[in-house]
Amino acid sequence: MSANALASARRVVVKIGSALLVDRKAGLKQDWLAALVDDIAGLIEGGAEVLVVSSGAIALGRTVLGLKGAQLKLEESQAAASVGQIALASAWSRELGRHELVSGQILVTLGDTEERRRYLNVRATVSTLLKMKAVPVINENDTVATSEIRYGDNDRLAARVATMMGADLLILLSDVDGLYTAPPETDRNASFIPHVEQITPDIEAMAGLARSELSRGGMRTKLDAGKIATAAGTAMIIASGTRLNPLAAIRAGERFTHFAPAPNPVKGYKTWIAGNLEPAGRLVVDPGAETALLSGKSLLPAGIRQVSGAFSRGDTVAIVAQDGREIARGLVAYDAPDAVKIAGLKTSAIADVLGYEARGAMVHRDDLVMSRTAGKLKAGE
Repeated sequence: MSANALASARRVVVKIGSALLVDRKAGLKQDWLAALVDDIAGLIEGGAEVLVVSSGAIALGRTVLGLKGAQLKLEESQAAASVGQIALASAWSRELGRHELVSGQILVTLGDTEERRRYLNVRATVSTLLKMKAVPVINENDTVATSEIRYGDNDRLAARVATMMGADLLILLSDVDGLYTAPPETDRNASFIPHVEQITPDIEAMAGLARSELSRGGMRTKLDAGKIATAAGTAMIIASGTRLNPLAAIRAGERFTHFAPAPNPVKGYKTWIAGNLEPAGRLVVDPGAETALLSGKSLLPAGIRQVSGAFSRGDTVAIVAQDGREIARGLVAYDAPDAVKIAGLKTSAIADVLGYEARGAMVHRDDLVMSRTAGKLKAGE
């Protein structure tokens, strides 16, 4: 894949890691940010729309507040985020203003993209900003997020934003220049991979851990982001952001890993289902049910072998084969206690067990999205 991926993209989401933007001792890397904004302005002048997902609020806030130590308490992180967000938003506004561009700050939590109504509200706000030629600068709202209601990394948040907004391209700028067959810092023989057609279990096995204490995510979260983005038809690039003008470097052909979008991407309502980060439960199905799902049918209770999770009707659940592969996600039609009762039963037996007439499908095909790797092991791949 050539650098034309960026040159031809009409809507681009750029994600920036904390370690690129903030120095633990010196604070904001002003020169680096200025060079990046020059790149962004160049894309906009060329007719592209650009959205930014910017990490760095906690890292910047702890520098301003003089907070020491590798690990902050929750309340310290939230306090650092509240200070850092102001400084970060000001920096983006100032740099974009040099090019007569307006920035709009959007702070989100996990629920803003996982709950359908809030998801649509965020999408409407971002769409309006783009229509007004503003640059949305998006970050997780770390001032209120806790471990139970947070993304925890901006890679997956950026992928969710990209699919929400129908972006052509997602660029993850990091302290690595792409994907290797093994973590290059620990394996001298690791080989660089310039193009990934599909994120398979073998590709996922290459992921390492986060390389910087300022970064929450590592290659694994980037591959998680890639699965979300590519399933919805958004291409993804992982590239080094350690140089000045990193987007210009991509256009110039410097090294990066390109992830191809799915040839038959999910769209619209199903994009939201497929991108859901934290399924509320799991339904383990037998081979017959997997075959039925692959042929476009709904998931019936008869094909379910195990139910786990505390989900409610309408929640997103993962549908998993007996060998552990996730083959689909969908909106479940039953609360978890009732799902447990009717798992494995024929449709005709449901009313007698539950005591009321209920839906025949556990997950209807209209509310279900297949994984790109579903059925692959059965096909011998």
